[in-house]
Amino acid sequence: MRRDPIAPSERAEPVVVVEYDPAWEGTFARMRERVASALGDLAVGIEHVGSTAVPGLAAKPIVDVDVVLRSAADVPEAIARLAELGYTHLGDLGIAGREAFRAPAELPRHHLYVCAVGTPELRAHLAFRDALRADPQLAERYGALKRELADRYRDDRDAYAEGKSAFVRAALRGAPRDRRTSRR
Repeated sequence: MRRDPIAPSERAEPVVVVEYDPAWEGTFARMRERVASALGDLAVGIEHVGSTAVPGLAAKPIVDVDVVLRSAADVPEAIARLAELGYTHLGDLGIAGREAFRAPAELPRHHLYVCAVGTPELRAHLAFRDALRADPQLAERYGALKRELADRYRDDRDAYAEGKSAFVRAALRGAPRDRRTSRR
């Protein structure tokens, strides 16, 4: 089961999808700089993923950040360094190859994930983001679906997430297969 890296008390919050906010890019930039300074050369890339990374797309107002490591062998050191910044390691939350972290409460709301170059989850995040950025009609349809699901499943985050699954799978079937991770 896919779960957001949030505390049980936050899971009770209603699902709210809002119009795109250009400030999300600035939030990502601040979180990227903070994490990059702590991880140094452990991180070969730090990517803004999820709906907040797609200009014009409605989204839950929570920025998703994927930290890309050279290899899975670097994960323990990344966990230790992120703990020094106040991030709480939550494990893989049922998704092998991706480690989730809860952000410190004083920071803007964001989800932080750590994975090695080439992991399936990273490839999927990047491919879906890039497909939405490249196709405004696809992004518009996805935004409409998200609004509909947020209305229908306001109090059920898992049902909301599951409701998006078929759309995401279909979009990924049409996405390019190989994308290089951008450098910091």
